[in-house]
Amino acid sequence: MPALPTEPSPAAPEAAGSPSSAPPPSSHRVKSRFSRRGVIGAAGAVAAAAVVTPIVSAAPADGTKDSAADTTGNGQGNGVSAGPGESVETFPETRSQAATGERPVEADFPIGHVGVRWDGPADGAEIRLRRPDGGQGAWKPLGGGCSPANGGVALVAAGGAAGYVLKAAKGVTGVRSLAIDTTKGPRHGVAVPKDTTRVRGVAYRSRAAWGADESKRLNPDGTENSPRVYYPFQTVTVHHTDTVNADPDPAATVRAIYEFHAIDNDWGDIGYHFLIDADGVIYEGRYSGDEGLPAHDADGDLVTAFHVGGFNSGNLGIALLGDLTEEGPTAAASDALTRLVSAVARLHGLDPAAELTYVNPVNGVTKDVRSISGHRDWMETDCPGDVMYGELAALRERVTA
Repeated sequence: MPALPTEPSPAAPEAAGSPSSAPPPSSHRVKSRFSRRGVIGAAGAVAAAAVVTPIVSAAPADGTKDSAADTTGNGQGNGVSAGPGESVETFPETRSQAATGERPVEADFPIGHVGVRWDGPADGAEIRLRRPDGGQGAWKPLGGGCSPANGGVALVAAGGAAGYVLKAAKGVTGVRSLAIDTTKGPRHGVAVPKDTTRVRGVAYRSRAAWGADESKRLNPDGTENSPRVYYPFQTVTVHHTDTVNADPDPAATVRAIYEFHAIDNDWGDIGYHFLIDADGVIYEGRYSGDEGLPAHDADGDLVTAFHVGGFNSGNLGIALLGDLTEEGPTAAASDALTRLVSAVARLHGLDPAAELTYVNPVNGVTKDVRSISGHRDWMETDCPGDVMYGELAALRERVTA
């Protein structure tokens, strides 16, 4: 889901408490050292020994250009230069404008998405978009997203709207919104690997390849807004983003989620370790450095992200783009999820059918969960959607097989 209002602050990824003297369970975990560079360089060898995967490289898997990416590879991009094995692509600068309350909002740019958060009843909030020609759209319910109790959150596709107005339900307070544009802004260059990037044989699109602006992770002095911390892997949690289905530009939506999480939530990064779109394209999420596999450091420990408030450390979060409340994931998305979770399970020696006790390494809080769980197994939320949650048992069986 796009945001969790009760998520701990980035400076303290887990709630404060007395640290546990006992280390996290390790009977289902195997430590291993893998370099991201080594995996990229040996992609062919790894793929030959792994499950068959589609090619996902700097350009989309179908060979067409991302609607926002310029894949000319000409080395031009606001002073960015390509290193060995890289090309420079350009992506639009993400622009955003924050507002509070229910007063009408107008933006200086075409609005691609509107992120909304509020306190109080999750259901009943509405939004009405204003078209560039001045016409008003119909009121649309925001729902409650996947937020925990006593709060709502939504990321709404706005289709280039010029403005919007919000209507809160009775009892709602603290309405905050963020107008976001991830497709029309000035372009900036990013050095992107030319070869397919893979994690344990499974192809994924790197942060650079979906246009992540790494400056959004940083404070004005260049330090990380959310300094990276790493803990041994324990479990996998599945989410949905509660955004539109049949998304025409999923990479733009990933950039919008990044903006919403990193800037509006002040988490300093996107909340998930990986995201998967309806075409089965896997996107690298939370930044973990350059020495280990995506989401990991060189020792195989997991970087702490922001996807399950109070239970983040050692918990790998994967989000499927779309609303999986009344319909399930596409076959391509389901296959990609199975391959990714299988790779994670092999990497860490995780039993997909196991029940385990998660131990928060920061404060010692415990939670009995399945080794592959859904967001709602951790707290009161609709995530990952009713249909997707019902398919988790089949996911565990496929990973086991």
